[in-house]
Amino acid sequence: MYCLATSQVFIGCGPRNLTDFPAAIIVRKLKFHEQKLLKQVDFLNWEVTDHNLHELRVLRRYRLQRREDYTRYNQLSRAVRDLPERDPFRVRSSAALLDKLYALGLVPTRGSLELCDFVTASSFCRRRLPTVLLKLRMAQHLQAAVAFVEQGHVRVGPDVVTDPAFLVTRSMEDFVTWVDSSKIKRHVLEYNEERDDFDLDA
Repeated sequence: MYCLATSQVFIGCGPRNLTDFPAAIIVRKLKFHEQKLLKQVDFLNWEVTDHNLHELRVLRRYRLQRREDYTRYNQLSRAVRDLPERDPFRVRSSAALLDKLYALGLVPTRGSLELCDFVTASSFCRRRLPTVLLKLRMAQHLQAAVAFVEQGHVRVGPDVVTDPAFLVTRSMEDFVTWVDSSKIKRHVLEYNEERDDFDLDA
């Protein structure tokens, strides 16, 4: 039987009571591999949520590789939704907030602050680079889009992006394209019969 919170292991013999044994016999330190396995686990600040199924569905749907990304998106969307209506900061910066949310593509218009109530973690996931690639029909599946980004086939403007968690703004969405040296770009141009050897070799 393991007592993980104290990093100790109790050795018991069958169904007998552990109080029958002296402390020196029943307690031993964790072995090296046991410590390594438990190194990443924080038993004091363990998050228990009731939305695990919804969270797993979002993680699987948008191919999020790190749960921390989902948690961060959730915190941001909650911070936007939970601002009180009479908060002076909200009154002062409502226009700036709407402009920023619209620029990120999280709300469809700059109409009213009621749109902020509909900003969720999925709204942030829809602005990730692999999802935008899928929307622009540059990839057939989200898994392939994630692979293209990680392998360095995609650039946003002049910069090559290899992080799938990159959020694409509305203004940068038009500048998402293949890297010039990408084999995928060459294959697409050959398929469309638009390949120019001079441009590809330059």
